[in-house]
Amino acid sequence: MAAVAMRLPAVRAPLDSRAPRGGEKHLVAPGDTITTDTAYMRGHGTYVEDDKLIASVAGVVERVNKLVCVRALKARYNGEIGDVVVGRITEVQQKRWKVETNSRLDSVLLLSSINLPGGELRRKSAEDELAMRDYLQEGDLISAEVQSIFSDGAVSLHTRSLKYGKLGQGVLVQVSPSLVKRQKTHFHDLPCGASVILGNNGFIWIYPTPEQKDDEAGGYTANLEPVPLSDREVISRLRNCIMALVTHKMMLFDTSILYCYEASLPHQIKDILKPEVTEEIVLEARQRLLDSEG
Repeated sequence: MAAVAMRLPAVRAPLDSRAPRGGEKHLVAPGDTITTDTAYMRGHGTYVEDDKLIASVAGVVERVNKLVCVRALKARYNGEIGDVVVGRITEVQQKRWKVETNSRLDSVLLLSSINLPGGELRRKSAEDELAMRDYLQEGDLISAEVQSIFSDGAVSLHTRSLKYGKLGQGVLVQVSPSLVKRQKTHFHDLPCGASVILGNNGFIWIYPTPEQKDDEAGGYTANLEPVPLSDREVISRLRNCIMALVTHKMMLFDTSILYCYEASLPHQIKDILKPEVTEEIVLEARQRLLDSEG
């Protein structure tokens, strides 16, 4: 019979008292007045009433020159052109796939916006349309890039690069999109032996680092070979470290994840999500980030 760990409630010091250096953020709730200066322009998350600029969502006030907007602390994904996303195929339609990307509306991947197997570029034919389920079908996970935004806010994707396409063995972690830091690249091969795709939409894919890049498949054949135990342990540890960072609202990028992973090594994988262990490793990772910035 498996042992059950019983825990007593304990008072823990809030992490806010040990927050990183820097200016205080201007936080607002819906209905809060941001400014009464009529020279400012209204941006996302705001509205004007009685010459006052008022927040319509809870979040952080951001100013760019005279433009004021509120970035919501927790919201659905709003796509931007060039974003890297991880999504799940929900429906196969005529000349397109519907993709769940954590946004308000289903995203769209057009048949004309993919590379054929082998990276072949040519006009798509009726035979290609009939073979759409051979490429991607319901339930498949993919990585893609945002190509454009439709007038209703829906996202159009493309996979016209061999680094995008169908995902194989790995673990999907769902977090708030606001916690994923925007970087030049969102594909990272970590030195611990696993790789991550940090989707701008808050979907994070953790998978074993491939020994060699297979360009022949064109991104539509998934490697379903059994994953060694050592790789599964690394992936599980990375997953728990990401959840620990999310618990304390820390930004997710390759360095923060790696520092948290290294801080967790003295602990067993199952213990990482215990509150006192989570706090310890997150504080250590945060301090290393501050030291590296300084």
